[in-house]
Amino acid sequence: MMTFPAVEIETERRPGKAEPSSIKTPGRYGAVSKLTRVCLIVEYDGSRYYGFQLQDNLPTIQGELEKAIARLTGEKTRINAASRTDTGVHARGQVITFRTGPSLAPDTFIKGLNHYLPPDIAIKAACPVVDSFDPRRQAISREYHYSILNSRTPSPLRAGFYHLVTPVLDTDAMNRVSQSLIGEHDFASFASSLGGKPKITRRRVYQAKVEREGEVVVFKMAANSFLPHQVRNTIGTLIRVGLDKMTSDEFHSIIHTRKPGLAGPSAPAAGLCLMKVNYNYPLKEERQ
Repeated sequence: MMTFPAVEIETERRPGKAEPSSIKTPGRYGAVSKLTRVCLIVEYDGSRYYGFQLQDNLPTIQGELEKAIARLTGEKTRINAASRTDTGVHARGQVITFRTGPSLAPDTFIKGLNHYLPPDIAIKAACPVVDSFDPRRQAISREYHYSILNSRTPSPLRAGFYHLVTPVLDTDAMNRVSQSLIGEHDFASFASSLGGKPKITRRRVYQAKVEREGEVVVFKMAANSFLPHQVRNTIGTLIRVGLDKMTSDEFHSIIHTRKPGLAGPSAPAAGLCLMKVNYNYPLKEERQ
């Protein structure tokens, strides 16, 4: 289950006048006088978007969400997201927040925003949260899946969500070397670029495993946060192991060398999906 800082809503109404909702939070957070921030879980097919973050004159997930919120609420607002997914990357459990007035219930945000959003973006759940909640900074981990179709023939129905690899992959070898990623390491070698500025490249990986079910191979990775293109560079390197083009010693050497751009080649974006973002406290969600 997705977990978030929990809040409870109490609504009082006076005869003939609707009063703003008030939020009662656990003692850890104190009391908030009215609803100011809404949290949403968003699912999207990123195929036709230039990533999550706003870009001038290009379609983005953030742009579509902000337009839908404006149409529903009449308010122009900026949203904050747990992860700024890249061009072509999908999400099943993206988390966003935005500030708004107190007049709409969570269920109304789900139905209303889904009415205004294009069919490749959907709101799956909504919940009010305290105004200080930051979906990126307060996340304790993010979970990504990378899907491969390991088949001699392409699949038109899977093309936008799977990376086709036609030679047979040794998934046992891929899974064995992926275990060396678990724990806290310097993953500089798995970053495509660090922008020329000093950057902390240590990350803690909680899960890294390769699973096969028939022709479908899925790499599952969870970490406190990720470097640019880290998952796609990791799977690109694992595919080389699975094709017997890289030994386990060479894979381990890439980790220890800590040279940006050393891992790869970067796997295509289509196979990558943000599955879930985890927080310390549970969210009282309203789902459709």
